[in-house]
Amino acid sequence: MQRATQECLAVLTQPFRPFLPPLDRPFEPRRTRPRCLPILLLALLGTATIAGSVQGAETNRAGARRLAPESRVYRDRVQAHWLPGNTRFWYQVRTGPEAHEYVFVDAEKGTRQPAFDHDRLAKALTAAGLKNVRPQRLPIENLELKPEERAVVFRAAGQGWRCDLDSYRLMAETNAPQSAPATGLPVDRAPRASTRTGPETSLVFINRTQGEVELFWLDSEGGRRSYGKLAAGAEREQHTYAGHVWLAVDGQGKTVAVFEAAENAVRAEITGRAVETPRSAPPERRRSRPNAGGASPDGRWRASIDKFNVVVKEESTGKETALTRDGSEDEFYANRFYWSPDSRKLVAIRTRKAEEHKVHFVQSSPRDQVQPKLHSIDYHKPGDRLEVSKPQLFDVAKGKTIPVSDELFPNPWSIENLRWTPDSARFTFLYNQRGHQVLRVVEVDGATGQARAIIDDQSPTFICYSQKFFCEYLDDTGEIIWMSERDGWNHLYLYDARKAAVKSQITRGEWVVRGVDRVDREKRQIWFRAGGIRPGQDPYFIHFCRVNFDGSGLTLLTEGDGTHTVEYSPDRRFLIDTYSRVDQPPSIELRRSDNGRLSCVLEQADVRALSKSGWRPPEPFVAKGRDGVTDIYGVIHWPRKADPKRKYAVIEAIYAGPQDSFVPKSFRSS
Repeated sequence: MQRATQECLAVLTQPFRPFLPPLDRPFEPRRTRPRCLPILLLALLGTATIAGSVQGAETNRAGARRLAPESRVYRDRVQAHWLPGNTRFWYQVRTGPEAHEYVFVDAEKGTRQPAFDHDRLAKALTAAGLKNVRPQRLPIENLELKPEERAVVFRAAGQGWRCDLDSYRLMAETNAPQSAPATGLPVDRAPRASTRTGPETSLVFINRTQGEVELFWLDSEGGRRSYGKLAAGAEREQHTYAGHVWLAVDGQGKTVAVFEAAENAVRAEITGRAVETPRSAPPERRRSRPNAGGASPDGRWRASIDKFNVVVKEESTGKETALTRDGSEDEFYANRFYWSPDSRKLVAIRTRKAEEHKVHFVQSSPRDQVQPKLHSIDYHKPGDRLEVSKPQLFDVAKGKTIPVSDELFPNPWSIENLRWTPDSARFTFLYNQRGHQVLRVVEVDGATGQARAIIDDQSPTFICYSQKFFCEYLDDTGEIIWMSERDGWNHLYLYDARKAAVKSQITRGEWVVRGVDRVDREKRQIWFRAGGIRPGQDPYFIHFCRVNFDGSGLTLLTEGDGTHTVEYSPDRRFLIDTYSRVDQPPSIELRRSDNGRLSCVLEQADVRALSKSGWRPPEPFVAKGRDGVTDIYGVIHWPRKADPKRKYAVIEAIYAGPQDSFVPKSFRSS
């Protein structure tokens, strides 16, 4: 109950996490903690129980095993290892607790069979001296299948082996593939728990330090489970699951290494050196790629900012020329430059500074001190002057400004994706008007500064620029692929950029494009995801499709009644399609990419062990919206032992906005 309480609090208190103490501490009667949280928690715990244990899936020293819900689902994942020629592959699949098998697939023939005789290989490994070898759990890794040679190469018990598949005779193999090195995690920012239990895998720990280290697995609650000690220079292979976190501690109890297991076997080298914490880049909203260094493509010029103004220097002579003199602290030029390919023209961004409007708030319970902290941020209110950035065009050789009218971009929320055409004749950018009711591709003539709109989307309501945006320039043909909801459905359009007109509507119908995966310019085809394209299915299910630039040849590559994910063969001739629903475990199929035809069924997930644990799948439902017409799709998560005679409270989480959906569509075991 205590663990369930902490898990629920972790979700409920996420928005307040910076102001709360760690959830693994016991509750203290501090008046600064939000008093509503226990009430919300009781309401939540009164409606449902935790279905299945969230403990990790490692074996502890006493031999007991506690399975996470996802560990009770088998045959639910295929990771293909394609062989040369891209028509055959093999994969390893979990078939039960501590059991797996290897499968060989000929995609061209549509056949699936065991990759080898598991019983004979188990007997061969036992004869070679390996202990406790079972056919359903072969202790091998880094498998390399060689069909033409009728052999397999792998590593087992720390050495390489080669097995002849006619005689099943084992020979030592010095060229057996090694495990890839594991990427260490920062020791001061190690995850507190193993929160994900993926496929079975292994870590090969190698102690490169000068002393003995002790190995610990971090369970689902962050607790340390010792797995013994490793001497200096020693090596050990450790069975684990993808996503599980391990750490090494030296003789003084100091953490010297942290690793998270990957889905393939890897070498975890313990060096004792600190791992640098990667600096996560902020989400990039602006798609432009400015030249912050300021160097022109031909190397002749270098642009820079001097006292808020743009200055260019001729590298050969060192002569500097000020291109602007109107820059100030309130209206300045940023260090973002866009050179034309011929180095004759330059675009710089002029920014009007926003009005300062400070809002203050108090952090009542900081982690590092007893007293509250005062914080201030800039938070603009209606009527405040906002920051505005607009492009300015310069003729560098003549040292002058080329005026550009801002009539087509008067009130930008953002100006993005500024790019020159290859012939340096013009540049374009994406103008997103404040209020998000105008989204426009503006073209500016590099010689005259004359601007025109190539694409002009306008809506009296809202243009979803963040979730339903796609724009790809085809410079060789003077075309642009554009995504728009202009006809009421999210579709793709092919524009003639020179004529500023729609050349063809690529997709159409009462369904939506959910995203573009690939544009094949040579074949003039688009590979994309769609929703609502299969009649009779939940319109939120994702399907994969392909279509020609002119709108012909629409091909649906997936079929099953569920939401889909796919992985393509390296040459994209075949795809592995995994689909599921909240009430149906994954089905995995091999299909051809030319016509979407089924080649063979690879796997059907086995959830019998999960069902025996008392797990109950969510129940999908469809209800009419308040207009009495629109179908609203949802799911019900029932308590484990729901009593049809009782009434249960409904917890509804709402995030306002029409641009996204949050009801789960794929199978989840926990």
